[in-house]
Amino acid sequence: MPRFNKIYAGPATEATPQVQEAKAVAATLPGLAVTLNASGQFAIAGAASNAKIFVAQDNYLALRGVDAEWAAGDTMIGMEMLDEQFFNVRVPTGQNIVRGSGLTTNATGRFVAAATGNRIVAIAEETFNNTTGSDQLVRVRASKGHLAAA
Repeated sequence: MPRFNKIYAGPATEATPQVQEAKAVAATLPGLAVTLNASGQFAIAGAASNAKIFVAQDNYLALRGVDAEWAAGDTMIGMEMLDEQFFNVRVPTGQNIVRGSGLTTNATGRFVAAATGNRIVAIAEETFNNTTGSDQLVRVRASKGHLAAA
């Protein structure tokens, strides 16, 4: 069970994030990175994706939590990552995230520490060493798409 119960984390002065709605290509957990494919559907982002990244939102319209997947074919909500907003994103087990570090995406749309030369899509807003054995939600803010330095 993740540590947070919402994907959009504020600030409270911004009532809601900018969103897009599209059909989900595959079952998608809230907090995963998704991109729009050529058919206009949300697909889970791949490793170090260079596409525009959205964060899959929790299905609050159906009163579902952050661990309830959007089913393939459902109309899903993807939040645009704006750098003045905070998001809780999925980080897989085994990741040691340090506040201020750059994150990219892995092959399953989870956020991981960026390796040299990877596009940084998010900046960690907290330090968290995920040794829990499951995905955890970690607070981030959008990056401006820089590359990880050597």
